[in-house]
Amino acid sequence: MSAKKIWITDTTLRDGDHAMSHQYTVDQVRKIAQVLDEAGVPVIEVAHGDGLGGSSLQYGFSLEKEDKYLRAAAEVITHGRMAFLLVPGIGTRKELEEAAKIGAKVARVATHCTEADISEQHIKMAKDLGLDVHTFLMMSHMTPPEALAGQAKLMESYGADCIYVVDSAGAQLVDQARERVRALRKALDPKTEVGFHAHNNLGLAVGNSVAAIEEGATRIDGSTCGLGAGAGNTQTEAMVAVLSRMGIETGIDLFKIMDVANDIVYPVMRQQHVPRIDRSSLTIGYAGVYSTFLLFANRAAEKFGVEARDILVELGRRKMVGGQEDMIIDVAVELANKAKNKPASARAEARA
Repeated sequence: MSAKKIWITDTTLRDGDHAMSHQYTVDQVRKIAQVLDEAGVPVIEVAHGDGLGGSSLQYGFSLEKEDKYLRAAAEVITHGRMAFLLVPGIGTRKELEEAAKIGAKVARVATHCTEADISEQHIKMAKDLGLDVHTFLMMSHMTPPEALAGQAKLMESYGADCIYVVDSAGAQLVDQARERVRALRKALDPKTEVGFHAHNNLGLAVGNSVAAIEEGATRIDGSTCGLGAGAGNTQTEAMVAVLSRMGIETGIDLFKIMDVANDIVYPVMRQQHVPRIDRSSLTIGYAGVYSTFLLFANRAAEKFGVEARDILVELGRRKMVGGQEDMIIDVAVELANKAKNKPASARAEARA
């Protein structure tokens, strides 16, 4: 085992925002941030699910203004550090500077796995503001390990302190996660950390995270109750328990984080969006589609009278990625029109 301590970043208040349809209240953010901090979580991420500046028609409007969430969390995080996500093209220098001023200590800059070059400006801005910079290579199943390592080297050259292999679709098998982390660990300077962010669409989030640790990852993302996009993320409390059984220190109190999940987070979850491996979220992992597409696909399916699964499979066939959410409606309309134009005999045969 290469790591004696693993640093967990809890994303309940960022990736979990997707499952909550961006409807967290300020009081909920304050309370969840407080109890996560009290449980010993070292890094607590707070932002719109799509990062700073994500509250919009395309990605979904937040219930409250972004700065209110950040300020509420900053007031109560006294032991750990507050982080935020920023996707170039969604978040700007303005949001970056405001988050740092409010009290964030970690900037998480995310790009598609082949577009690391667009992160240079944002990484350097964050470093100039005195922030630690953790970067995301999203949808990392879509590029081979060696090419992914090359993208990671670019981020390292811009000043990133840690680079994450991000399984945005929950599509990676254990060996695929292992190979990508191994490639990054081999290519990067030993001082540059490697992280892993999983989704649970194939039921492999914890297993893939353990494999990542065995290959040298020292930072792992989790979310209490697994609350996150698609079938959710690596479950923080489960990850802490597994690492404890493995003799790896996290600094998180296992029983306290269990209580946070059971007593604080679960009661505020939107029950219709409890992350689970159902037909649609499993299709996301199988087809390699961005996990955040789930709610959009379900809504489009209901509106146009088609199967969400068919929408997701077609999106996967077209290799759609984050930022192309508008294509979900286009695909739903196309599928609805095809179904409408089928001969009656074909429709009857399909139903049979």
